[in-house]
Amino acid sequence: MDWLQALILGIVEGVTEYLPVSSTGHLLLAQRLLGIPDSDEANAYAICIQAGAIMAVVGLYFRRIISIGRGFLGKDEAGFRLGRNVALGFLPALAVGLVLDKIVKRYLFAGREWGLWPIIGAWFVGGVAILIVARYVKRRRLLDGPRMGLDNLSWKGALIIGLCQCLAVWPGTSRSLVTIVGGVLVGLRLSASVEFSFLLGVLTLCAATAKDAFEFGALMLQVYGLVPIFLGFGAAWFSAVVAVKWMVRYLNRHGMEIFGYYRIALAITVAVLVLQGWLLTGG
Repeated sequence: MDWLQALILGIVEGVTEYLPVSSTGHLLLAQRLLGIPDSDEANAYAICIQAGAIMAVVGLYFRRIISIGRGFLGKDEAGFRLGRNVALGFLPALAVGLVLDKIVKRYLFAGREWGLWPIIGAWFVGGVAILIVARYVKRRRLLDGPRMGLDNLSWKGALIIGLCQCLAVWPGTSRSLVTIVGGVLVGLRLSASVEFSFLLGVLTLCAATAKDAFEFGALMLQVYGLVPIFLGFGAAWFSAVVAVKWMVRYLNRHGMEIFGYYRIALAITVAVLVLQGWLLTGG
């Protein structure tokens, strides 16, 4: 992997990690377009540079994270409730990930059994789901009035969001998508659902990054070296800062529909490229 490939992958990771479009799907597609073969070290690289995007959210939501820390020290009741809810939201994904991780990597990651088709299908289904949920949100606002803020989220609601996050084990689904939709369905305002998704992502992505770094870190260093890893990390951090700030402003004004249309268009485009033989899905 050269420095330009590392930079491109870092930007793709940072831009797509917290948008409801699937960073995993975009990274795997980018690897195929850049000619990077499917391998354990390539997949580990795609996951480990998530650390840059994680640090971006830690910086942007530092006050919330400090509040959670104070809560567990008994000094912030609202912070304790939020921290409890984030932990509850993380537990289902932890359990499912431990059970299904090897199966998913074998059968669903690009270049293994079915190429890009599982990702293409997830992009399309997720896009349709976004359009349905966006229409639902508009209707419910008219019928029910104001929705909950983050401080009003119950432990049951957090657990439901966590169960929704389990769907993201399927590459291309998007962890952000299913957690944002889960938050909306349990009654959160869209902005509050997005914030909870970001905070839940810090814990979930840290666990996934640590796991792959432990299993494949030595191999990744041996094959790629330190420079591509640092470049990917830095690019992911910077682009995630920009993407998260843009996404929060955009969603507050316009809603989620654009991401639904984008996912459907991307799924159709990539499917055509694969069917025409213009995009190879293997290693």
